[in-house]
Amino acid sequence: MSMIKELLSAEICGKCRVCCGFTHDDLWEIPLIFEENRKAVEERLGVKLSERGKEFVFDMNFEGEVISYCPALTEDGCILDELKPFDCAVWPFRVNTLGNKRVITVSPVCETVYSLPLKRLSEFVIKDGLAQKLFAEAERHPDMVKPYIDGYPILAVDN
Repeated sequence: MSMIKELLSAEICGKCRVCCGFTHDDLWEIPLIFEENRKAVEERLGVKLSERGKEFVFDMNFEGEVISYCPALTEDGCILDELKPFDCAVWPFRVNTLGNKRVITVSPVCETVYSLPLKRLSEFVIKDGLAQKLFAEAERHPDMVKPYIDGYPILAVDN
């Protein structure tokens, strides 16, 4: 379900990799692995995942502000393919809570997508029911919903 390919070339995305790197301050951003994929991800990477709420995450080693990269990232990109965490597949779009509503936002960390016109991004998440798919997945996996961050453009609002 990698959506980025319609908005950004794989070449530009692959060179950036900003979404695959984390510092200690980004612990809340580490992608969640859902139970249905946990064992397969552990086998593919030869790692044990840690529980976070009802989901699982990669153990990341942090040293100060040094960026630690996802263990699934290789020179050729993510080796998880069909097992890629939902957070990664929908990046830079995210489901956030804002008051008592859920909203879809776009992260400014992905500068190339963020620089596209907001109208185009909003139309992109609404077409083909993508927003509904994102909200449905958030309903199934509420731990993936992050708090709204001031300044993130809102592209869709859950009814």
